[in-house]
Amino acid sequence: MAAVPATGSGASGTSGPPAAVPLLHPGMAVAVWEWKNEFNCWKPYSGKVSCYIEQCMQAHQNQKGQRAAPGNVNSICLGQADPRLAQYIIDIPNMVQFRQDTGTVRNVQKTLYPPKSAPGFGVCWEWMNDEGSWTTYEMAVSNFLEMCSTAGQQFIDLGCRGYNYNIDLTSLVQINKTSGFKRKIQRCVGTPYPLISTAGPIHNGATCSCQQCLVSGGIGPILSRPRHSMINQQSSFASHGSSQLSAAASFVPYPKPSLSGTRSGISTNGPWLPSAPSPAAGTISSNGVSSTSLSVQLQRHNKVHQALAGMTSILLSAAGLPSRLSHAPPSASTTTKMRSSVKKLRKMPKKDTISDPEQIVKKYVDKMDSPPGEDCIICMEKLTVASGYGDMTQSMTIQPEMVGKLKKCGHSFHTLCLLAMYNNGNKDGSLQCPTCKAIYGEKTGTQPDGKMEVYFMPHSLPGHPDCGVIHIVYTILPGIQGPEHPNPGKPYTARGFPRHCFLPNNSKGKKVLDLLHLAWKRRLIFTVGVSSTTGEVDTVVWNEIHHKTEMCSNTSGHGFPDPNYLDNVLAELVAQGVTEDCLGH
Repeated sequence: MAAVPATGSGASGTSGPPAAVPLLHPGMAVAVWEWKNEFNCWKPYSGKVSCYIEQCMQAHQNQKGQRAAPGNVNSICLGQADPRLAQYIIDIPNMVQFRQDTGTVRNVQKTLYPPKSAPGFGVCWEWMNDEGSWTTYEMAVSNFLEMCSTAGQQFIDLGCRGYNYNIDLTSLVQINKTSGFKRKIQRCVGTPYPLISTAGPIHNGATCSCQQCLVSGGIGPILSRPRHSMINQQSSFASHGSSQLSAAASFVPYPKPSLSGTRSGISTNGPWLPSAPSPAAGTISSNGVSSTSLSVQLQRHNKVHQALAGMTSILLSAAGLPSRLSHAPPSASTTTKMRSSVKKLRKMPKKDTISDPEQIVKKYVDKMDSPPGEDCIICMEKLTVASGYGDMTQSMTIQPEMVGKLKKCGHSFHTLCLLAMYNNGNKDGSLQCPTCKAIYGEKTGTQPDGKMEVYFMPHSLPGHPDCGVIHIVYTILPGIQGPEHPNPGKPYTARGFPRHCFLPNNSKGKKVLDLLHLAWKRRLIFTVGVSSTTGEVDTVVWNEIHHKTEMCSNTSGHGFPDPNYLDNVLAELVAQGVTEDCLGH
């Protein structure tokens, strides 16, 4: 364990914090970059990512006053530091983080800690969530736990940090003071956070109330509801603030999961409302390849709208609007249509001859006579008691107390909860595990009627100089929602069609193309829902299978080069049940 100088004594079993270390050593501090989540808590980026952000911030500072500088140092692509963050960009002038596929905006800030604090040694503390993966505590809490551990305390009360938990460092568990529920915790050591001079400016983002994009599998009644959900208002060892510890906390109650509106995509109460007047749209055409251009008009001049103006191309691409090509595309004479159009599709016939929802659910589960003493993550009741949906879902053969274990993955739920989830979905004979997303049967979606066309172009994409381009054109027209859509009988809009997408014409790109054809036939590429960028309801939106809409550049983050894209989209297709094994069927 990295040593942190103890400035106060603490006997084992005491609940109070040790004396705080001085906020900053003269002239030096450790910089921790953080983003603000939907519960108004500041979550730290990793040490590696923080180092990269700080490096880019320094480059931005050095650029000021120069007439011209190579590259764009007004934004930071976090995927350069961690490929898992490829969808995220930080807009430096407005100090916000954008998620490229949804347009979600998050405030970011830098917090300073003493050089010999936990982040200075790369130490963080984590707790195990309901899915069995590890979640990092806020850095102020991690630093506090490390200080207490170094001071010799074995039992720590997090009430001083605004949390209703005790920490037992002997057993490495977190204990809910009210329910007694225990979670595992662990101490991790990674890349130390950057050590900087405190003479420079400190960046802090403004408050933001928009929600984090929650990428759900579209499986029905489940809502994301972690036990740690709370609004934790606290002061930290911040660059501008006091080192006093705040005990103020507001706990968010756990509402009963809703069975309505959860399958149609992500909705947000953020600032992404259509501005008035509506954006002016026009079509540009160059040598047979057309794309839609929008003139974005922002009526208000707050910080979020300034950020919108600075990241227009990202938001248009995230909304599904084709990006204008940076270079002239090849002439029509050199563009070859390689495949017949996939004509308008109707809902695919069911392969499963069983139509009774109760029989379909029973087909995929084994009944458990002695259920484990854990929670059902659909209704959040114990498996040893009746389903929370007993008063909402009627069944002749499934009792509220019945518990089933899915046959392939082994995860357990109330059988009635699985029935409620199935009835709220597509009713296509398939079931998806809420825990691990394993698919039972053949999953189909709610994509409206449309057309998919594929062309070859004898030019190369950035990062793929040794092959040509596969050009995919999706066309969907406005229509009336069917029974599988959020508001049957009401119209839906189809903005930004036709949508032009691109793949490298190599072996892996052709594999992705074949799987996209299959996903299209299964109605999985698009769905009808709420636009996460404009807030428009009842509109055609992407359905969690990312596409590249820029051919010759990557100004929006939806172009090339992107060395991880093909692997990422293959993984997204697998998550929808579209695998290479399906191609032979």
